[in-house]
This record gives sequence, C-alpha cells and structure tokens, in this order.
Amino acid sequence: MFKSRKLPMATLCLMALAGALNATSVAAGEGIWKAVVPHPGSMKGEFDNNDPIGLDAGVMIKADCSLNWTNPDDGKLYCFSSATSLVFFLDEPHVFLDRARKSWQRLSASG
Repeated sequence: MFKSRKLPMATLCLMALAGALNATSVAAGEGIWKAVVPHPGSMKGEFDNNDPIGLDAGVMIKADCSLNWTNPDDGKLYCFSSATSLVFFLDEPHVFLDRARKSWQRLSASG
C-alpha cells in the first residue's frame, strides 16, 4: 500500500528551521493582529497614543490604535501596542490607568 519514508534528522531540522523563519517573517510584518491598521492620525487616544501598560512600566511605547479600549466611565480611548498588553490591562483597567497617568505626567514633563 503506502511505503513509509523516514526523513533524515538533518532534513527534519531544516524543515523546522524554514517553518520558523517563515513564521518570523510573518510576525515581523503585520500579521493577524494588525490586519486592519487605522490611517496615521485618524485615531487619537489618551497619553498621545502611548500604551498604558508601557507607561505603567515607565516607558513610552507608541501604538497605532488598531488595538484599543474605550473607558465606559468617561468615553476616553486608550491605544495598545499588542494584544497581550490589552488583555493584561483588562484585568484591572482602573488600577493600570491610575498608574499610567502618574507615569505619563512624569515622562511627558521630562521629555
């Protein structure tokens, strides 16, 4: 019926490496999370479009607002640089916003 072919270990390693390189090139591009990126300047988020989780960590990380969250309390828009950042933020949005505001005041004053 079917003949079983065993591939040499070197061939399997090369195939795995090629797959990893291909995945890296996709990740370096836009990928699934950046399928729809708003035109630059079309969305205006708080903190000058910097990621609140980055601000909480003490760094400014610009986001393109393709991943965003609107605060239901005040209607303000917040932009995120990655899906991981947004999901992490949603665990305790008010805590992260308070810390991001304090950091934003310090970082924007020094910049």
